[in-house]
Amino acid sequence: MKKTILLSTMFLGSLVFAQEMTIKGGDRDAHGCIGSAGYTYSQIKKDCVRTFEQKIKLNEVASDGGYIAAVIFSKDKKKAEVFVKDVEGGSLILTRPGKAKAWKKDGYVLVPFKKSGYQLKKDNVVIYQ
Repeated sequence: MKKTILLSTMFLGSLVFAQEMTIKGGDRDAHGCIGSAGYTYSQIKKDCVRTFEQKIKLNEVASDGGYIAAVIFSKDKKKAEVFVKDVEGGSLILTRPGKAKAWKKDGYVLVPFKKSGYQLKKDNVVIYQ
Protein backbone atom coordinates (compact mmCIF):
# COMPACT_ATOMS: atom_id res chain seq x y z
CA MET A 1 0.00 0.00 0.00
CA LYS A 2 2.84 2.41 0.87
CA LYS A 3 4.53 1.67 -2.45
CA THR A 4 1.31 2.43 -4.32
CA ILE A 5 0.92 5.77 -2.53
CA LEU A 6 4.59 6.64 -3.09
CA LEU A 7 4.44 5.76 -6.80
CA SER A 8 1.18 7.66 -7.22
CA THR A 9 2.66 10.72 -5.55
CA MET A 10 5.76 10.58 -7.74
CA PHE A 11 3.62 10.19 -10.87
CA LEU A 12 1.36 13.12 -9.98
CA GLY A 13 4.39 15.23 -9.10
CA SER A 14 5.98 14.57 -12.47
CA LEU A 15 2.73 15.51 -14.24
CA VAL A 16 2.55 18.79 -12.34
CA PHE A 17 6.20 19.54 -13.16
CA ALA A 18 5.65 18.78 -16.85
CA GLN A 19 2.57 21.01 -16.93
CA GLU A 20 4.46 23.88 -15.26
CA MET A 21 7.29 23.55 -17.79
CA THR A 22 4.80 23.82 -20.64
CA ILE A 23 3.16 26.87 -19.11
CA LYS A 24 6.40 28.60 -18.11
CA GLY A 25 8.44 28.17 -21.25
CA GLY A 26 8.85 24.49 -21.91
CA ASP A 27 8.66 25.31 -25.60
CA ARG A 28 12.36 25.68 -26.33
CA ASP A 29 13.37 25.63 -29.97
CA ALA A 30 16.43 23.91 -31.44
CA HIS A 31 18.64 26.73 -30.12
CA GLY A 32 17.12 26.70 -26.63
CA CYS A 33 15.07 29.88 -27.15
CA ILE A 34 11.74 30.03 -25.33
CA GLY A 35 9.09 31.16 -27.79
CA SER A 36 6.35 31.64 -25.20
CA ALA A 37 8.58 34.17 -23.45
CA GLY A 38 9.06 36.08 -26.73
CA TYR A 39 12.53 34.78 -27.56
CA THR A 40 13.74 33.85 -31.02
CA TYR A 41 17.20 32.92 -32.24
CA SER A 42 19.39 35.58 -33.83
CA GLN A 43 21.90 34.24 -36.35
CA ILE A 44 24.02 37.38 -36.04
CA LYS A 45 24.13 37.52 -32.24
CA LYS A 46 24.23 33.73 -31.95
CA ASP A 47 21.87 34.06 -28.99
CA CYS A 48 18.20 34.25 -28.10
CA VAL A 49 16.70 37.73 -28.46
CA ARG A 50 13.33 39.39 -28.05
CA THR A 51 12.68 41.20 -31.31
CA PHE A 52 10.33 43.68 -29.63
CA GLU A 53 13.21 44.82 -27.39
CA GLN A 54 15.58 45.63 -30.24
CA LYS A 55 16.63 49.25 -30.85
CA ILE A 56 15.75 49.29 -34.54
CA LYS A 57 12.10 48.58 -35.27
CA LEU A 58 10.24 49.05 -38.55
CA ASN A 59 6.47 49.35 -38.97
CA GLU A 60 4.70 47.46 -41.72
CA VAL A 61 3.57 49.94 -44.37
CA ALA A 62 0.59 48.01 -45.80
CA SER A 63 -1.17 47.54 -42.45
CA ASP A 64 -2.34 49.66 -39.56
CA GLY A 65 0.93 49.08 -37.71
CA GLY A 66 -0.09 45.59 -36.73
CA TYR A 67 3.30 44.10 -37.34
CA ILE A 68 6.73 45.41 -36.45
CA ALA A 69 9.99 44.12 -37.92
CA ALA A 70 13.26 44.30 -36.00
CA VAL A 71 16.77 44.80 -37.37
CA ILE A 72 20.04 43.63 -35.83
CA PHE A 73 23.37 44.56 -37.40
CA SER A 74 26.61 42.65 -37.14
CA LYS A 75 29.42 44.49 -35.33
CA ASP A 76 31.09 45.45 -38.60
CA LYS A 77 27.71 46.49 -40.14
CA LYS A 78 28.33 44.25 -43.16
CA LYS A 79 25.30 42.09 -42.32
CA ALA A 80 21.80 42.96 -41.20
CA GLU A 81 19.38 40.42 -39.76
CA VAL A 82 15.78 41.44 -40.34
CA PHE A 83 13.00 39.68 -38.43
CA VAL A 84 9.86 39.74 -40.58
CA LYS A 85 6.73 37.66 -40.81
CA ASP A 86 6.25 35.10 -43.56
CA VAL A 87 9.96 34.33 -43.86
CA GLU A 88 11.18 30.80 -43.32
CA GLY A 89 13.29 30.69 -40.17
CA GLY A 90 11.86 34.00 -38.96
CA SER A 91 14.63 36.22 -40.22
CA LEU A 92 16.63 37.25 -43.27
CA ILE A 93 20.35 37.89 -43.38
CA LEU A 94 21.06 40.76 -45.75
CA THR A 95 24.61 41.66 -46.77
CA ARG A 96 26.17 44.97 -47.73
CA PRO A 97 28.63 44.64 -50.60
CA GLY A 98 31.72 46.80 -50.21
CA LYS A 99 30.95 50.33 -49.03
CA ALA A 100 27.40 50.38 -50.38
CA LYS A 101 24.67 51.93 -48.25
CA ALA A 102 22.20 49.09 -48.80
CA TRP A 103 21.97 45.52 -47.50
CA LYS A 104 20.49 43.03 -50.02
CA LYS A 105 19.27 39.47 -50.51
CA ASP A 106 16.70 37.80 -52.80
CA GLY A 107 14.82 40.97 -53.75
CA TYR A 108 14.92 42.41 -50.22
CA VAL A 109 16.82 45.66 -49.73
CA LEU A 110 17.39 47.50 -46.46
CA VAL A 111 18.32 51.17 -46.91
CA PRO A 112 18.82 54.13 -44.57
CA PHE A 113 15.72 56.32 -44.37
CA LYS A 114 15.57 59.89 -43.09
CA LYS A 115 18.04 60.72 -40.31
CA SER A 116 18.06 57.60 -38.15
CA GLY A 117 15.62 55.16 -39.69
CA TYR A 118 15.56 52.41 -42.27
CA GLN A 119 13.27 51.11 -44.99
CA LEU A 120 12.91 47.51 -46.05
CA LYS A 121 11.90 47.00 -49.66
CA LYS A 122 10.81 43.83 -51.41
CA ASP A 123 11.08 43.92 -55.21
CA ASN A 124 11.44 47.73 -55.05
CA VAL A 125 8.26 48.23 -52.96
CA VAL A 126 8.59 49.61 -49.44
CA ILE A 127 7.12 47.06 -47.02
CA TYR A 128 8.54 48.34 -43.69
CA GLN A 129 9.88 51.68 -42.50
